[in-house]
Amino acid sequence: MGLAILILGLIVFLGGHAVTMVRPTREALVDRLGPGPYKGLYAVVAVVGLYLIGYGFATYRATGWIPLWNPPTGMRHATVALMWLSIVCVAAAYLPGNIKRMLKHPMLVGVKLWAFAHLLSNGDLGSMILFGAVLAWAVADRISLKRRTDPGGPPIPVGGWKNDVAAVVVGSLVYLALAFVFHPLVIGVPVLGV
Repeated sequence: MGLAILILGLIVFLGGHAVTMVRPTREALVDRLGPGPYKGLYAVVAVVGLYLIGYGFATYRATGWIPLWNPPTGMRHATVALMWLSIVCVAAAYLPGNIKRMLKHPMLVGVKLWAFAHLLSNGDLGSMILFGAVLAWAVADRISLKRRTDPGGPPIPVGGWKNDVAAVVVGSLVYLALAFVFHPLVIGVPVLGV
């Protein structure tokens, strides 16, 4: 039951995000609904998808855990290190500087690192489905970005090294909050040996 809800949540969440990759469909929806209602619908679909993913994964973990392989302990350490880098990349998407200039799409880089890192240290079926699907979507989205011909919105001004420092500081603080508070309380798994 939990896996089915997880998969439904992934279909809703990633399906909604995939609409942006099909530019004619996205534009038709924006034209039909208007920019504001389209963004509202997009947000509702994302929230519903995230809820289903979280509920489905929690139910799966509580009632139907299906182990596939036992990752070596070193993979957990690699995940911890990659997660810091992932969160810094996400922060750099909102604090554009040289990191954004180099990576072009730091949010997608962060999402790919997040998914890959979790695939390294989780050897169960639900994790393979969840993190594998997100990784596949992020790779597909990056490929679609390279092929898009529309402008995709106004250009975002890119700062310099001060924004990079801010991205590292903010990313590090968020990383610590996720590791010491969110992951143990919400996911139920300590990250840093707490």
